Amino acid sequence: MNDLTDRTVLVTGSARGLGRALALSMAEREAAVAVHYHTSAETATGVAETARDSGASAVTTVQADVTDPESVDGLFATVEDELGPVDSLINNVGDFAPVHWDEMEFGTWQRVMDTNLTATYLCAKRALPSMREREFGRIVNVGYASAEKGLVDPVNFPYFAAKAGVIMFTRMLAADTQDDGITVNAVSPYVVENSDEFPDDLPRDRPASFEDVARPVLFFLDPENEYVSGENVEVDGGWLPEDV
Repeated sequence: MNDLTDRTVLVTGSARGLGRALALSMAEREAAVAVHYHTSAETATGVAETARDSGASAVTTVQADVTDPESVDGLFATVEDELGPVDSLINNVGDFAPVHWDEMEFGTWQRVMDTNLTATYLCAKRALPSMREREFGRIVNVGYASAEKGLVDPVNFPYFAAKAGVIMFTRMLAADTQDDGITVNAVSPYVVENSDEFPDDLPRDRPASFEDVARPVLFFLDPENEYVSGENVEVDGGWLPEDV
């Protein structure tokens, strides 16, 4: 079991779903966990209580709109004040919209692009100065399996485009921080257990569990894994889209 004792871990979008599961995985390893939410205050409070019971060395809940630079700055300032500098950042936030691209309103397009790609950029940018100063940091970005397989689908297209950008950003940032004691990696699931709908042809006849996704995340967060950076682990059971 990875030892994250007293390491400050910020998981964006951790009030529910995969983000919640990742935050609790950090808590089980005695990390200091920042539970981030945008609008789900009550749910985030419940996650924080569970994290304390699971063994977290410290816990806080923080509200922020991670698509807004000032709000992101406030998010990190609060975490730094209450838990200390962020050692590990997991960029989990990301909306999607299963609508054909030419029927999609601009506001929906922008929301999907911003929550997936802009938020990843803003949070990483805010985390880096402190990580560079301390010569230690772990950043894990949540992608999507199709970003590495070249899937192009007119339905939910901005999500696929944004996640492809997340993978490119991951690799660029890994190269840019290679001498700073920081690693930047991505974990890209296909269908996860909390999805609203499941395809008929799921690999291994099941979606990925939260634990399936958490395992590579924990690997990347391990302080000893300092030479693995710029990688993307697809948690998809061997899925290959028919369109590729």
